[in-house]
Amino acid sequence: MEKNLLEVQSLKKYYPVGQGLFGKQTQSIKAVDDISFSVKKGETLGLVGESACGKTTAGRTLLRLVEPTAGKAVFDGEDIFSLKKDRLRNLRKRMQIIFQDPYSSLNPRFTVQKIVGEALLVHKLADRNDLKPRVEALLEKVGLSPKYVNRYPHEFSGGQRQRIGIARAIALNPAFIVCDEAVSALDVSIQAQILNLLSQLQEEMGLSYLFISHDLHVVEHISHRIAVMYLGKIMETAPTDDLMREPAHPYTRALLSANPAPDPTAKKKRTILEGDVPSPLNPPTGCPFHTRCPEAMPICKKEKLQEKELSPGHKVWCFLYN
Repeated sequence: MEKNLLEVQSLKKYYPVGQGLFGKQTQSIKAVDDISFSVKKGETLGLVGESACGKTTAGRTLLRLVEPTAGKAVFDGEDIFSLKKDRLRNLRKRMQIIFQDPYSSLNPRFTVQKIVGEALLVHKLADRNDLKPRVEALLEKVGLSPKYVNRYPHEFSGGQRQRIGIARAIALNPAFIVCDEAVSALDVSIQAQILNLLSQLQEEMGLSYLFISHDLHVVEHISHRIAVMYLGKIMETAPTDDLMREPAHPYTRALLSANPAPDPTAKKKRTILEGDVPSPLNPPTGCPFHTRCPEAMPICKKEKLQEKELSPGHKVWCFLYN
C-alpha cells in the first residue's frame, strides 16, 4: 500500500429543518456528524452500517454532489471542499461514482455509446470520430460485447446495466471511485461477478475504492479495511481480517452476529438489539449507540466519544476501552 490518496477530517453534513421566528433555523438532521478516515492508493475502504446511518451521504459529500457543512477532505494534496468550479471539474475526472440502482442511474433515452462516452466528450478526451472505438474498448474491459454500443438500457439485465455503470465510471481513468451500494440490487451470483470485476479493475488500473454497503459479507470480500458507521458517526475502523476476527465495538459485534453463517449447522450466538435507531434530528448525548447497547454504562450517556487504538490500524470509539 502507498500513501493516503484521500484524507477526511471532521466531516459534517447537516440538513436544516424547521424554522422559528423570522425564518431562523431551529433544528438540523445530523446525517454525517464529525467523521474522519483515510483511503490509501490502491486500497478499498469498506464503509458499512444500517440504512440511514449516513454512509451514502458521506460518499456523495466527498464528490461534492452535496455540499459539506464542515470538515476537510484532501484528495492527492488538494482540498476538495475549497475548490472552485473549474478546478473541481478537473478533479472530477479523477473521482467517480457507481450508483446503487442500475435501472435508474442510466438514462433510458440514451444509447450505451452516449451514456459511457458523454464524459469523454465533455472533458475533451475524445472526439466524435473516435468515440465509438473508445466506448467499445471500455465495454470489453467490463465484460460486455462491443456490439452493445447502440443498444438502450432497457435491453440489458441488471448485472449488465451495472457493468455499463462501471464502464462509465472508469471512462476518464479515475484514481478513486465511490461504490454506493453497487451490488445490493443484484442477485447473489451476479454480485460475486461484479465484485470480482471491481477487484480486477483495481489491480489493472490502481484504483482506490470507498465501498459503501450494509452487507458485511460483501464488504469483507472486497475491502482491505472496514469502517463501521452508526447514526452519523464512525464506531470502529480496522483491517478487514482484524475486524471480522475480533470486533471490538458492541455495535460491530451485533452486526456480525446478524450475518447469516455460510454453514447452516454452525451454532452462532446472536446479539439482539432492543429499541429503534434514534432520530438523527435529535441524536443521544454521549455515545449515539448507548440507547441500544447491551453493555452501556453511565459514562456512555454523558461524555464525548474518544478514539482508542487497540492495535496498529484498529481504532474504536467506545468507553469499554478507556
